[in-house]
Amino acid sequence: MSAIIVLATRNKGKIEELNGMLSEHGIVVKGLDDYPECPEIEEDGETFEQNAIKKAETVSKLLGLPALADDSGLEVDALDGQPGVYSARFAGLNATDRDNIEKLIALMSATPVDARQARFRCALAFAAPGQRTWTCSGSCEGEIVLAPRGHEGFGYDPIFYLPERDLTMAQLTEREKNKISHRGEAVRKFVTELPRLL
Repeated sequence: MSAIIVLATRNKGKIEELNGMLSEHGIVVKGLDDYPECPEIEEDGETFEQNAIKKAETVSKLLGLPALADDSGLEVDALDGQPGVYSARFAGLNATDRDNIEKLIALMSATPVDARQARFRCALAFAAPGQRTWTCSGSCEGEIVLAPRGHEGFGYDPIFYLPERDLTMAQLTEREKNKISHRGEAVRKFVTELPRLL
């Protein structure tokens, strides 16, 4: 029997990624496009965890269903942790992935190759009626490259380089990415808690 969890996002890339990771555990992930009555939720927290908790609790309360929220982004050491919680809107409110990548490349263009360390971070929050909200996190270390490579994934994946693989995140298959990504790490922690949470 399948259980439905609402993922508190309209980001199709995230929904597909989570479905790929959770379907083998009997979980059907639906996004907010399946629930047009859900309004946009302002991500005004100072941390990924604060934003994830707010989204999960808001959606669960509105729909009366279990909700999972992910807030994730890129932290670049040379930019003092930017774009951080502003990753999706780094180049402006309606910025595309390309807009954000172009802004980041412009800011990093004078940064030496050996000073381009970065990491993806993910905070997951799970909220369900009558339950205490549960959270976990994951991270993935890498470097920024100034020429996008690969066509898989989404967001900053084409410029997030994994030195040990000599590939960007966008050059990995979905399966390969899920094994090493920040979101993959967080979801594996979530899966171990599934029997208790559901």
